Amino acid sequence: MGCCYSSENKDSDQDREEWKLLLDPSIEPNYHSLPSARTDEMLSSILAKTASNIIDVSAADSQGMEQHEYMDLARQYKCSHTYKHTLYKTRFYFSLTFH
Repeated sequence: MGCCYSSENKDSDQDREEWKLLLDPSIEPNYHSLPSARTDEMLSSILAKTASNIIDVSAADSQGMEQHEYMDLARQYKCSHTYKHTLYKTRFYFSLTFH
């Protein structure tokens, strides 16, 4: 077995090439590229779905909700989540089956 730093001072051609690739100063980052409209659409869709799936219990607490109201919200969320999960699995199955 060798030491952890046994090849510390040895530079191979492969090591030099890797450093060139990592530290290539001739390549400038492209800060001017804008995301495509499709990407923006996808992000907006994800944000809308996330917002519709959130139950803000902190806001409900400040409104003085009763225990049964919390339970109703939890039940509603569970039913909604189960339905969406089942729908997703069905779509996924059909996309695999018919494509």
